[in-house]
Amino acid sequence: MIAHINGVVAEKLPPSSVIVDVNGVGYEVNLTTLDFETVNLDDRTKFYTYHSIRENAEELYGFSTLVAKKLFELLISVQGIGPKAAMAILSLAAPEEVRNAIANADSAFISKASGVGKKSAERVIVDLRDKVGAPSRYGATKALEPETPAAEKDEALDALIALGFPLKEASAALDGIDKSLPVEARVRLALKK
Repeated sequence: MIAHINGVVAEKLPPSSVIVDVNGVGYEVNLTTLDFETVNLDDRTKFYTYHSIRENAEELYGFSTLVAKKLFELLISVQGIGPKAAMAILSLAAPEEVRNAIANADSAFISKASGVGKKSAERVIVDLRDKVGAPSRYGATKALEPETPAAEKDEALDALIALGFPLKEASAALDGIDKSLPVEARVRLALKK
């Protein structure tokens, strides 16, 4: 499996895929709308990838953070949610906001995704609510503007997931730790819990 792609964005293919040149080989990577809008041509970038193999197609789905990839994998584990629907859900807002919406059982927010109806949104909530951890904030979730995904990136959460923590345990370990601390300090404090 292809775990990540590290290269230069050679082409942007609307609505939401890019071709990443890795030492002369171009990989087409499908992105969320937010990631697509933040990458620029000729940027050197790294995407964590999910390699989808079906009977008639092979596709790469890319994510700027490991948290987004893990959330994508949780979403496609839900019956009736395929890779395209999962990408539509992740395109609604930053990964933390989507995780928070699932934790808050906000099916109205999830059903705003293209191709995701009310029943599918409720199935996502039922299947994943216990797997995504406690909500970081209560109340209805609002879709974010495309300019804000970098502000929502939590490198400490990515680090804990890279160390092998499941998403739920990683978010629980960081709960209550001051977000203004350096990433290393937050990870160290989370590991002590």
